Amino acid sequence: MFKYTLRRVLVLAIFLYPLTTGAQIFTEGAFKFNKTLGLIDSYYVDTVNIDRLTEKAIIETLRMLDPHSTYISAKDVKEMNEPLAGNFDGIGVQFNLLRDSVIIIEPIGGGPSEKVGIRAGDRITAINGEKVTGIGISTSGVRSRLMGPKGTKVNVTIFRKGVRDLLEFVIIRDKIPINSVIAAYMLNKETGYIKLDKFSATTEKEFSDAVMKMGNSALKNIVIDLRGNGGGYMMAATALAEKFFPDQKLIVYLKGRRTARQDFKSTGGGNLSQTRVVILTDEQSASASEILAGAIQDWDRGLVLGRRSFGKGLVQNGFYLPDGAMIRLTVARYYTPSGRSIQSSYSEGYEKYMEDFMKRYTGGEMMSADSIDFPDSLKYNTLVNKRTVYGGGGIMPDVFIGIDTSYYSDYFRKLSSRNILNTFILEYYDRNRTAINSSYKTFDQFRTGFAFSDADIKGLISKGEADGVKFNEEQFRKSEKEILLVLKGLLATNIWQSSEYYQIVNENDVVIARAIELLGDRKKYDQILGNN
Repeated sequence: MFKYTLRRVLVLAIFLYPLTTGAQIFTEGAFKFNKTLGLIDSYYVDTVNIDRLTEKAIIETLRMLDPHSTYISAKDVKEMNEPLAGNFDGIGVQFNLLRDSVIIIEPIGGGPSEKVGIRAGDRITAINGEKVTGIGISTSGVRSRLMGPKGTKVNVTIFRKGVRDLLEFVIIRDKIPINSVIAAYMLNKETGYIKLDKFSATTEKEFSDAVMKMGNSALKNIVIDLRGNGGGYMMAATALAEKFFPDQKLIVYLKGRRTARQDFKSTGGGNLSQTRVVILTDEQSASASEILAGAIQDWDRGLVLGRRSFGKGLVQNGFYLPDGAMIRLTVARYYTPSGRSIQSSYSEGYEKYMEDFMKRYTGGEMMSADSIDFPDSLKYNTLVNKRTVYGGGGIMPDVFIGIDTSYYSDYFRKLSSRNILNTFILEYYDRNRTAINSSYKTFDQFRTGFAFSDADIKGLISKGEADGVKFNEEQFRKSEKEILLVLKGLLATNIWQSSEYYQIVNENDVVIARAIELLGDRKKYDQILGNN
């Protein structure tokens, strides 16, 4: 389900490689630890959960190594892998919770729910005979009941407006795609925009399909939005990078104590090799996002705009444990084509590592590049035009653009953080579904013709007051344009998809505006890249 939230403060993404078994190492330390657990189990004064104690010991041991070696419990492994696999088994609906009931936002096209006749606006009252309304059920509780192995059945009871009796449906679960391309549209006649929220097994195909729909031959410029993208599969990033090179180029290389250097190169003949490219990054762009941005930047192939990326240059392998849990262990570092490791320092431990990252929010970096200090020891040169770039702390953009606070207010923040905007739109669309759908047959009609009335705005204010957000007119006026854009975007998503949401809210995005400006000014674009 597409979630309408403020950007996550931090995403620690990891690479998945083929899973291998680690060598058994019997050391004096290992026997000592096992003996200690045995003594605790046999003689400790109180009953102790040895399995939980072992888990905690593993977690703390891995934390002492580096920030990205992690332990994942058996119950969390499947849920964690689903987004990167690009699909999950379920009934194929986008839903949300509205006034303690489960409302269908949209059945996924071609999915099992659409095939049996589930419609947008339907409310699920029971799943397999179990009542799910009025019981305080959570989103995860709904998901766990609707998801299940492909080919299995789930019975749902539906309330549908205008139909007197409840409707019963038997749905056969199937593979449901999870999209990593969450927005793709034309910014203008020559410039395409693609937003990726992860790098998964299906990203390369999704990206290619999006480019094809936008008209590959007419696409002179492309903006790839990696803001908030915490990474994923490395190979998905290299597959995208090689589309922009006409010949063989090094995209990234890996090496570690037990990992010999591995080079990953483009094959040549990329179908976007003549297309000008701008990559958008922020402090939440990590791992695979940084591989793509680093390759484009190091070869002077395009511009990176926005804010400094996260700085994750470590590679993890997944190792399963006997109970189905997994250890993601750092086995190598990756380096951009110029030889940069963009991993932020963790030499002083995990807590200091996290503290240093959070200082970006408190030390002025969100507003000004002057707050960022790269030592000369981390200086590198790009491979074509010999521009200065830096390692050791993420990808520094070619054009820094601070966070836009012109519309920020505490009132707006409270409306967002308490989910009032989303809930208001769910209720608004639920009341006005027929009128809106009949008035706006296409998204273009909606984008240019729809506006909230004064009564609608008063309704939002009243809902905020009812949910504990006191109205502040001065702050509302400051944030009004952005609030109405977000509301309109949320409404568009309820009618269409997440791509339409971004088409609305991006109208007020200063980073995208700057990207369009630079792509429209060939001289300035080349000047920043150092092209003659």
